[in-house]
Amino acid sequence: MSSQRVRKVADRVKVVVAEMLERRIKDPRLGFITVTDVRVTGDTQHATVFYTVLGGAEAIESTAAALASATGVLRSEVGRQLGMRHTPTLEFVLDAIPDNARHIEDLLESARASDAEVARLARDAEYAGEPEPYRHVDEGPEESATA
Repeated sequence: MSSQRVRKVADRVKVVVAEMLERRIKDPRLGFITVTDVRVTGDTQHATVFYTVLGGAEAIESTAAALASATGVLRSEVGRQLGMRHTPTLEFVLDAIPDNARHIEDLLESARASDAEVARLARDAEYAGEPEPYRHVDEGPEESATA
């Protein structure tokens, strides 16, 4: 199958799943969920749905349980709306992008603090030797360098 068709199927699966989670799935365990991406295999037999959940570990766990119980209903609706011969299986995976972004922000903040410390140390630093340790032309005749 063409990669363009696979991408269209993935986009359609994303829309269908997001709409179903917003309007039709009324599981109280379902937290504030956002479908971030869908990746479909080249043969369109399997779709991996990436999502994020607002909240802590408890919200993430309860949302994962709600998604697991709603997978059949979601897959049926995806199959109905896509009208394909074979409906792709759905797998829900918690998206690591927010955690990765938070980790990168922490690293950048650490680098900024380190740079500020280096700048502070450089500002307060004094020369180890004389302020002008190099010989200047006007100080006298230059010695010829022999190699």
